[in-house]
Amino acid sequence: MELKRAAEGERGFEKVFAFLRDRLLAGSLKPGDRLISERDLASQLGVSRPLVREALRALTMLGIVEIRDRIGTVVTRPDVSVLNDFFIFAFAQQADMPDDVMQARVAIECQAIRLACERADIADFERLQAALARIAETIDEADAGGVADFEFHRTIVMASHSETLAVLHNSMAGLLTHTHRSRHELVQAFPSMKTYLIDDHRRIFDAVVARDPDRADATLRRHFEIGNEYRRRAIVGETDNRRASR
Repeated sequence: MELKRAAEGERGFEKVFAFLRDRLLAGSLKPGDRLISERDLASQLGVSRPLVREALRALTMLGIVEIRDRIGTVVTRPDVSVLNDFFIFAFAQQADMPDDVMQARVAIECQAIRLACERADIADFERLQAALARIAETIDEADAGGVADFEFHRTIVMASHSETLAVLHNSMAGLLTHTHRSRHELVQAFPSMKTYLIDDHRRIFDAVVARDPDRADATLRRHFEIGNEYRRRAIVGETDNRRASR
């Protein structure tokens, strides 16, 4: 009996979710609009009012709707930061997580930097310049340096003025900040990384200011490749140290 109710609840949620999704995509529902009453929604979807109520509560937890006293259920703009937590938990236990995240990051940032070369304004250039200065200031600090590195790349994505790319990048903010911090931890083992990190970010900045998308794209991809090479060298070094200690 409980399995039957669970299945009915799942179908009820799917129907309510599909109802909202289809109308949001069609433009007939927008953030701030009020839904029809639970009674009318249950009748329209062919499910019970309790199932509709449970589905709406679940959607409230996801930030898709908000239930307001004496007003009803209102469509809201979802908080994309929820995706950040989702990605952290989803990938945290995967051994190949860093490589997978890096591939997604390369795709997002390389497209973003090409758009930034076309769309960035003076305010974007100033923010990039400030982020570049912060990288130099924090080059010897793993935590602050990792944050500064992430903020520089995030500023490039924001300078693309693409809301979709910004949402995708922000959704991985927790994972990306972790990878940036890990890379800055290597500075102590590889002092040459200081010059690489500062000079490479400067070259990226110069290419964006010059509005040269091909140079910016190529410079950013080279930046990623060199970073990966340092990470591989660190892994090889750790392996050799373990073998030597046996």
